[in-house]
Amino acid sequence: MIEMTTLKNGLRVVTEKMPGLVSASLGIWVTAGGRHERPEQNGIAHFLEHMAFKGTKTRSALQIAEAIEDVGGYINAYTSREMTAYYARVLEADVPLALDVISDILLNPVFDQREIEVERGVILQEIGQSLDTPDDVIFDWLQEAAYPNQPMGRTILGPAERVRGFGRDDLSGFVREHYGPDQMILSAAGAVDHADIVKRAETIFGDMTPSLNPAPERSVWSGHERREVKTLEQAHFALGFEAPSYRDADLYTVQVYSTAMGGGMSSRLFQKIREERGLCYTIFSQAGAYEDTGMFTIYAGTSGDEIRGLSDLTIDEMKRAADDMSEAEVARARAQLKAGMLMGLEGASARAERMARSLHVWGRVPDIEEAAARVDGVTVEAVRSFAGRLAGSGRTALALYGPVSDAPELEAVRERLAA
Repeated sequence: MIEMTTLKNGLRVVTEKMPGLVSASLGIWVTAGGRHERPEQNGIAHFLEHMAFKGTKTRSALQIAEAIEDVGGYINAYTSREMTAYYARVLEADVPLALDVISDILLNPVFDQREIEVERGVILQEIGQSLDTPDDVIFDWLQEAAYPNQPMGRTILGPAERVRGFGRDDLSGFVREHYGPDQMILSAAGAVDHADIVKRAETIFGDMTPSLNPAPERSVWSGHERREVKTLEQAHFALGFEAPSYRDADLYTVQVYSTAMGGGMSSRLFQKIREERGLCYTIFSQAGAYEDTGMFTIYAGTSGDEIRGLSDLTIDEMKRAADDMSEAEVARARAQLKAGMLMGLEGASARAERMARSLHVWGRVPDIEEAAARVDGVTVEAVRSFAGRLAGSGRTALALYGPVSDAPELEAVRERLAA
């Protein structure tokens, strides 16, 4: 059963007891990420996430790690465009310890200058590794092409020149702006007791006061192209379209459409472009959603000689889906989505994350049966209609990397879609 309590200062506590489990997953999800940064702050949310584990007023970096690992637990964090999460997985008896450690790193960071310099080097290495991984960097470039000169279009890691300049005041400033109780969700699943966690949360977080919490800049789709010709074995191709936000009525329709188009080995793009034509090794589509926008993406890696043919065939398949997407394809996609949803929620960590994200997006946690029913409610007519609107919208962005000199220009892609 899912239970939720909101403290007087706005911090939300949500738990789900999972009978039969002897472990629990819990964490704090902060509703601030890359899109909440100003241009001069780009990369600071991710830097702050790294610094959380580098020492508090009561624990050194080593003591933070040892506190959790001495009891066989696991602790980690991540930064996304709209959230930053700090979480742990422990046995039932160690839930109070995990909550103490997570709250300590959030409320009592020291931002020691020596540790800042060490972690700066780590992050610069991470940036370098990302730039050396074409099938990672291509998605950052597509995001930039879709939302140029906006927070939504900037990388989460930030540019190296920004990271080199961040100091203690920058980190503390971002905390003051965005790490208030009204921007925190304490989520826990597994062998947990809601009343006990609420009581502990009130003791730990009850005296916190709201942050400045400036509203993020609204995202405006402005599709462009980014192309970099480079001698690589593969030509990397990423095509993006503006898609529904979390709160859009077509949210589940785009997910079904994306699964049918490129969500598995039976999907249209995989069968037509890889299996029938042998034009690539990897091809897939995915639908991402944010508070005020979304993106449907098709990615493929191919040779420079095949890039134009792959692009043309991909566009033709998108157009064809608007006319002949079958009931069998839609039914298979619905089944894949529901199975993935249910299988993914067999673990406590996935359930804790789902609850936190649901609270952030909708202010409530929908029953899994409600989500499954919404997937089942997507009809073949709805998918065909959405496919037609997507292909005909002209709201397209393109990113290309590698031996891509023969790839069509973005305007040619749009013309083929409209033809």
